[in-house]
Amino acid sequence: MIEAKQALLGALNEAIQEVSPGATVPAALESPKQAAHGDLAVTAAMQLAKPLKKNPREVAQALIDAFGRRDAAQRYVAGMDIAGPGFINLRLSPAAKQAVVTEVLKAGDQFGNQPANGKRVLVEFVSANPTGPLHLGHARQAALGDSLCHLFESQGFDVTREFYYNDAGVQIATLAVSVQARLRGLKPGDENWPDASYAGDYIADIADDFLARKTVKADDREFTASGDPQDIDSIRQFAVAYLRHEQDLDLQAFSLRFDHYFLESSLYTDKRVDETVSRLVASGKTFEEDGALWLRTTEYGDDKDRVMRKSDGTYTYFVPDVAYHVNKFERGFVKAINIQGTDHHGTIARVRAGLQAVGMGVPAGYPDYLLHKMVTVMRGGQEVKLSKRAGSYVTLRDLIDWTSKDAVRFFLISRKADTEFVFDIDLALEQANSNPVFYVQYAHARICSVLRTWMDEKGGDSTALPQAQLALLTEPAELALMMDLAEFPDVLAQATNGLAPHDVAFYVRKLASDYHSYYDQVRFLVDDAELTRSRMALLSATSQVIKNALAMLGVSAPEKM
Repeated sequence: MIEAKQALLGALNEAIQEVSPGATVPAALESPKQAAHGDLAVTAAMQLAKPLKKNPREVAQALIDAFGRRDAAQRYVAGMDIAGPGFINLRLSPAAKQAVVTEVLKAGDQFGNQPANGKRVLVEFVSANPTGPLHLGHARQAALGDSLCHLFESQGFDVTREFYYNDAGVQIATLAVSVQARLRGLKPGDENWPDASYAGDYIADIADDFLARKTVKADDREFTASGDPQDIDSIRQFAVAYLRHEQDLDLQAFSLRFDHYFLESSLYTDKRVDETVSRLVASGKTFEEDGALWLRTTEYGDDKDRVMRKSDGTYTYFVPDVAYHVNKFERGFVKAINIQGTDHHGTIARVRAGLQAVGMGVPAGYPDYLLHKMVTVMRGGQEVKLSKRAGSYVTLRDLIDWTSKDAVRFFLISRKADTEFVFDIDLALEQANSNPVFYVQYAHARICSVLRTWMDEKGGDSTALPQAQLALLTEPAELALMMDLAEFPDVLAQATNGLAPHDVAFYVRKLASDYHSYYDQVRFLVDDAELTRSRMALLSATSQVIKNALAMLGVSAPEKM
């Protein structure tokens, strides 16, 4: 059906040009909001009506006449009609729908993917300073970011996953002081316990290992403790390496890897911040007032100009952000995406303004942002707020330990990023249709069970499925399932373009639902061996697309449950 849709798009484009020569209206086939309206819809008539100075329904009829004369329409379209103000509804032939089964079986785990396009994209996410375990915000970023990377890879992009963190700021100094206090025998609540310090049990663990002069190794650093409670620099470096290692364990439990770690401190040691400020001054987009250096961000849509360098000589926090993104652009990433909490919304305009003002040809709108809201965890009807290990919040590893990696990934992607989400621990553990990840995985396992029965008890041969007589698949539930399969490539493309991995979660739940309905309505293993084989081909294609969709979300597709 993918081939059929491409042929129909070509025919529709020819029809548009016949009705309105030189028109710039693109040929597009959309999914009707209601299945009863047809399989595909065309809205071009309403776009062409005004320049042609004709009634949209009149234009729609002209398009139907021109479109219907094309070979593709005669081959793949069973009927067309005009609805409403000028919609054209198409009903596809069974053969057009049946073709998708062969396409899926042939492409396998590459179904829906596009060839390499030579473009590089950098996705920066999680980016947690090494001051404690990864919290729920990091968990949602991990799920969103990794899924988005899978999507861009499926569309042919060369994707780099980047983790950005500060190893030398105020928070890191506080971390070192907190560990040193533990080394001196203090604990939270004691009279001399430092203000604003970190109080989780993990601080005591760091102190114990520091005294033992242990060596800790993370993906991007390794350090051996001196064991001297007075050696604050050694304490700081050991604590950072220790917590980076802990974060790596969290990420490994989540089956997540990063290609590159970028240190905020390197922007200063490599003089990138100074170079960026010099470029901004040279561009003429800065001014001095009250002893401070300002950037004219209002020239680029910000609501007010922003201070870059304060009167005390220190830079405001958005300046290294600009320098960091200059670095991304210089590294050749045509697209950069940041996944952050909604509390970062205010930084978007000023960072983009700085990138425009720097005068390096950075495109407007660079970088892209995917902002997410926080997660509330519920268990037994009560909100869960604390983790003994972290001291004050639920961690990513807590969620995984309480449920599973698959449940955490699916649940955190199952809603739009900018909506608040309640993670229900009890629901995530249920083996019932109300649990969305169980519902989808069970659909895949259920198909695998039917296919095993067919092979083990009926002597079925899976290698013969591509030769099945798909014309026998005419049940309404079968045709609906085929339409679902044909939507998958478009779902991937749209989810990628819209930075919307939740679209894939919505899609695979619908696909699972339509399969379960098919299972309830139609017998698969019938006396007619050829019809059985055709249905096994459809089931095999459906299981493949469920597996492919779950792979975009980083979720497994079990064959048994």
